[in-house]
Amino acid sequence: MARHKIFDMSFASIHPHYVTKVEKKGRSVQELHTVISWLTGYDEQGIQQAIADERSLEAFFAQAPAMNPNTHLITGLVCGHRVEEITDPLMQQIRWMDKLVDELARGKKLESILRTPR
Repeated sequence: MARHKIFDMSFASIHPHYVTKVEKKGRSVQELHTVISWLTGYDEQGIQQAIADERSLEAFFAQAPAMNPNTHLITGLVCGHRVEEITDPLMQQIRWMDKLVDELARGKKLESILRTPR
C-alpha cells in the first residue's frame, strides 16, 4: 500500500487550520492546546517546538511524550471513516486528533472531549 502523504505533512502546516477552525466557533487556542496535550502528552513548550521545527505528523506522534491511555474512548466519524476502525496506527492517531478538534469546534464541553469521568 502506498504511503499516505499526510504522514509527511508538518504539524506546523495543519496547526493554523485547527486554530482557525476552533476560533471561528468561539473556542481558544489554549483549549486547542489542552486537547492536543491530553492526546499526546506535549506541554505548551513541546507544541511550540513541534511547530517551530516543522516536524512531520509522523515525527510528531513518534516523539509524543505520552499518548493518553484513554484514546480507545475516542470514537466516531472523521472524513467518513470510523476512527476506532482505522487499522494503520499513525493514521488512527492523526484522525484521533482531528476528531478531538472537531468536537472542540462543535462546542462540546472540554471535560467530555477529554473523556473525563463524571
